[in-house]
Amino acid sequence: MTDRWTPGALPIRYPDPDIRVLDRRFEKYVLQMAAIERIAGGCRFTEGPVWFGDGRYLLWSDIPNDRILKWEEDTGAVSVWRRPSHYANGNTRDRQGRLITCGMGSQRLVRTEYDGAVTVLAERFDGKRLTGPNDVVVKSDGSIWFSDNGAGIRGNYLGDKGEAELPFRVYRIEPHSGAMTVVVDQAQQQRPNGLAFSPDESRLYVVDTPGGDKTTYIYDVVDDGTRLANGRLFFNAMPGWADGIRVDTDGNVWCGFSGGEGEDGVAIFAPDGALIGRILLPERCANVCFGGRKRNRLFMAASQSVYALYVETQGVSGG
Repeated sequence: MTDRWTPGALPIRYPDPDIRVLDRRFEKYVLQMAAIERIAGGCRFTEGPVWFGDGRYLLWSDIPNDRILKWEEDTGAVSVWRRPSHYANGNTRDRQGRLITCGMGSQRLVRTEYDGAVTVLAERFDGKRLTGPNDVVVKSDGSIWFSDNGAGIRGNYLGDKGEAELPFRVYRIEPHSGAMTVVVDQAQQQRPNGLAFSPDESRLYVVDTPGGDKTTYIYDVVDDGTRLANGRLFFNAMPGWADGIRVDTDGNVWCGFSGGEGEDGVAIFAPDGALIGRILLPERCANVCFGGRKRNRLFMAASQSVYALYVETQGVSGG
């Protein structure tokens, strides 16, 4: 990595040396006159970036500080958007533009209505309390898919320490009835985490982050989009691993990536599972989203900061 983040460092010479092409397929996504920018700092652990194009702003979670922050594209101003956030983690928007948030402290999945009211979408399953929603995506049919992996009840830093009443799973919420079903259980993955659909929604990528090897799997979406089948390994990049993920319109998977000093940032995998590119950051990156006026700006929630980079592709909807 370049020594670019020290106060007084010289401007970055284009092309940005911290954008690494590992496979020629990644070349077309790299802009020769765009650099990684640090747009916000002063956080403890950032997660869940989500773009609001209608307001030209970004929201993200600062989990230990129990707040959601807002960055305005026009002015660069950063402000507190919600506090307390109930240790919010993952965020996305539904197909009506409403914010969907994973509350690790409340152990609820909630929706923020147009008037600011908060509606609980999921809190219990089979009469037992969820362990703490972690990440969430919304399919074009309006169904909501979220991981529930207990990260907030493991201690008092990212939530409130407690005992799990349910296994760690991925759930689907039916858009009309609100009924919940299990689509990935603990027999398939130990601690399901980041989620993203392929552009045609025929596949769902699910990150697994247990104590051992941390892997990313791919599942076929079957039965009219209500169930998953044929789970198989998409990649195992240990000792590095993915956390939150998003997909571009060509089907590449952009992963918030932890790999240690000189390896942290974003890792980009082609649809065949090959690692094709890296965006190196000075901090572990937990999650990403696409935004900006043309949905071609990658926002990266990385530990104490948020970074941004223009790329020559666009993110798919629903994440």
